[in-house]
Amino acid sequence: MLSRLNHTRLLRYAGLFTWAVVGLPLLSLALQPVDPIDAIAAGMVEEPLFTARVGWPAWAGYFAFGLSYGWVTRTLGSRRAGPLDHGLLLILIGSAVGVSYFSVSGLGSILLMVTASVLPWMLPLSIAVVWVVLSQLIIVPVYVRLDFPFFEAMMQSLLYAGFSGFVFVTSFVAREQSLAQEEQRRLNAELRATRALLAESARVNERTRISRELHDLLGHHLTALSLNLEVAGHLSQGRARDHVQQAHTLARLLLTDVREAVSQLRDTGSIDLAAALRPLAENVPSLDIHMDVQEPLTMDDPERAHVLLRCTQEIITNAVRHAGAHNLWIQARREEGCIAMTARDDGRGADDPAIGNGLRGMRERLQQYGGSLDIQTRPQEGFCLHLTLPASAATTAATEGVIA
Repeated sequence: MLSRLNHTRLLRYAGLFTWAVVGLPLLSLALQPVDPIDAIAAGMVEEPLFTARVGWPAWAGYFAFGLSYGWVTRTLGSRRAGPLDHGLLLILIGSAVGVSYFSVSGLGSILLMVTASVLPWMLPLSIAVVWVVLSQLIIVPVYVRLDFPFFEAMMQSLLYAGFSGFVFVTSFVAREQSLAQEEQRRLNAELRATRALLAESARVNERTRISRELHDLLGHHLTALSLNLEVAGHLSQGRARDHVQQAHTLARLLLTDVREAVSQLRDTGSIDLAAALRPLAENVPSLDIHMDVQEPLTMDDPERAHVLLRCTQEIITNAVRHAGAHNLWIQARREEGCIAMTARDDGRGADDPAIGNGLRGMRERLQQYGGSLDIQTRPQEGFCLHLTLPASAATTAATEGVIA
């Protein structure tokens, strides 16, 4: 079961487990009545005989921490942190401090250790380190309230800051390993797709070579044999002439068969684009890719197939890193001598999307071979990309001629 959990899920469940465990001593404190003398000395109540140590403010902070932590870690590592996530971090800090203050205990420091586990995933490293230290120093007044001398209260906070630092470093290492695994997965998918494309290209090249050999060697020799038999038929007499004419007919039939074999080798020597694209959609974390590729979808030019391969890879990368999408639909069809591809996700979208290096590179690759890229997006409606690429150089020339 644990083998199916990635780094972020393990961290999330470990944090929720720690939060639940913290509720046990909090509940124990809530069930203990306040000593009347201590309550009067603290100015808590006038009649403290049935007053509990933990009231509703501490429980409100406790449950606010759990809800905020559960929400902020629901898609941890699969998207960039936004203003809402940073606001939830502030709620985590405030609720943890509130638990310590209203329960007059150090339980908030433990909750701040849980908060330290999400900081590497949401903040730059330098800011996250400062955040870890400052969040623990905020608890110093609570320890002073527990009758700790200021120096001991400071040492207590620094002790928990050390524990939080250990949790922070562990989470940071997990994040780096997660990024390394994702990069390895992406490179492996690219390698499998490129290998499939190279295999298709090698198959096409080998068929082309064999067809040329058949045409250049057997075709020429059979043509020469047919001509010689035709001349021999005119020079021979009697039964010999009948055999020569029969041999001439067989030579012409054999020449026709060779030409048909050459034509079939050339016609079937196309790259299967679906076989090259499908490996890119395998085992992509936090993204379900729905690939709909026409069968068969072939191209004669390996370079154009490589352009579509790179574009598909960039589409998947953008959906994972920038769009925050959970689903991606990719459709590829042949339309009037061109390969038309449509990619649509259910991510955040944008009102005025900034064209980054990835989209700019896609557009440049497509335009180099006479293709085009159209981008459609709206806030909360995801991105929709329409790619068009001529399937061959002849199609590109014909399209440019029509435009001219």
